[in-house]
Amino acid sequence: MAFDWKQYDPKPFYDELIAKPGKPRKPAKPLTDYLSSLDDAEIQSRKTAADSAILEMGISFTVYTEGENIDRAWPFDIIPRVITKAEWERVSKGLEQRLTALNMFINDIYNEQRIFKDKIIPRYVLKQSKNFRQQCVGITPPHGVWAHICGTDLVRDGKGDFYVLEDNLRVPSGVSYMLENRQVTKRVFPELFESSSILPVDEYPTHLFDMLASISPRPQDYPEIAVLTPGIYNSAYFEHSFLAQRMGAELVEGADLVVGDDDCVYMRTIDGLERVDVIYRRIDDEFLDPEEFNPDSMLGVPGLMRAWRKGNVGLANAPGAGVADDKVMYAYVPEVIRYYLDEEPILPNVPTYLCVNEEDREYVLDHLDELVVKPANESGGYGMLVGPHATKKQRAEFAQLIQKDPRNYIAQPTLALSVAPTLCGDDIEPRHLDLRPFILQGVRTDVTAGGLTRVAMRKGSLVVNSSQGGGSKDTWIVDEEN
Repeated sequence: MAFDWKQYDPKPFYDELIAKPGKPRKPAKPLTDYLSSLDDAEIQSRKTAADSAILEMGISFTVYTEGENIDRAWPFDIIPRVITKAEWERVSKGLEQRLTALNMFINDIYNEQRIFKDKIIPRYVLKQSKNFRQQCVGITPPHGVWAHICGTDLVRDGKGDFYVLEDNLRVPSGVSYMLENRQVTKRVFPELFESSSILPVDEYPTHLFDMLASISPRPQDYPEIAVLTPGIYNSAYFEHSFLAQRMGAELVEGADLVVGDDDCVYMRTIDGLERVDVIYRRIDDEFLDPEEFNPDSMLGVPGLMRAWRKGNVGLANAPGAGVADDKVMYAYVPEVIRYYLDEEPILPNVPTYLCVNEEDREYVLDHLDELVVKPANESGGYGMLVGPHATKKQRAEFAQLIQKDPRNYIAQPTLALSVAPTLCGDDIEPRHLDLRPFILQGVRTDVTAGGLTRVAMRKGSLVVNSSQGGGSKDTWIVDEEN
């Protein structure tokens, strides 16, 4: 198990820590040197300490299987990922640019729709969008921001260059695991934090509170903020309760809230009704308000949309923000940036084929064995085809799905995703990974120092989602100048 980097060979992939066998990358050298100094017993001891901390801290997630909801301990790898501060500053600027343009796009979509009139993107993108909400037409939220919290998935290719894989603008999850990964790593390797300049991530709950406060309809230092959860059976409930506790906000379910005759939102308490200024909602649009969306929803609050439209409560993310959270819309984001900001995109997209376009569709159908095919509105790694790893039967089934509903599918080349050393039983092996930084936008924009690194724990797998057998590791942004 000992960390012998001469025996570790990441070929043919770009490795985040090791340039070639026995040669760590410069920013990772303090970490790799330290790991090399540990013997087998010490490594196992650190791994056991991490597992114990995860159980003690109650860090879990829910896997939905056939008719069952199973709570599992968070799968964690003790070897951190290292990125330089200089490189991250560029990525951070690209993420801020991207979310700024996306919010301008969403606001335009629900108001003037200039981008269609100027023929920058075709109208079918909107007409066939499952996430466009007619109930939001004519509204401009505070600061013109609809997507206040965004989790943007990044990957590195074979050269080590960052690409945006997708934008998550509805109810992105995972930030609590980013924060807890750091706490666990500090317990496992406290000495490394004394000797290395690793940028902190623990200010995120403060930034989240400040962002939410900036959309409060009542100007005050400490507005009443509530985190609206579907309840304890939701896979991200750990995160909902974690963030509410860290912000000093109330954790509520739909039944805890009521909209009064004055069209303000109130929380039921033992002392009576208390007004709520801002709701950080962790439920999807269609369940948010049974008066406006799904009348059978027991998760939402009747009248909530009415209160929001009248400016009596702030909602993050705003209803309707998902119109830009669509894998077809993703293909047009570079044009969106150029149109609204008159800037070139800092972070590139992965090349994308739109199956709704006949030429693209023919190419995809002829190259299913080479491509990754994704439905436009699924998340969590569900409903996709990884062509090189699929059977002939699976590819034939996907060909039929694409031909039946081409608007619902995109395809992308199978990237040679970067890898990083990962503790796998008694061995150190390369595993593919991605990165989900979190961007907050209200009166200002904040980007996390790094994000949630997700790891495909199964050998050769490109699927990093925890619900599909993936794991996670701490992400270090290191300042080489200190």
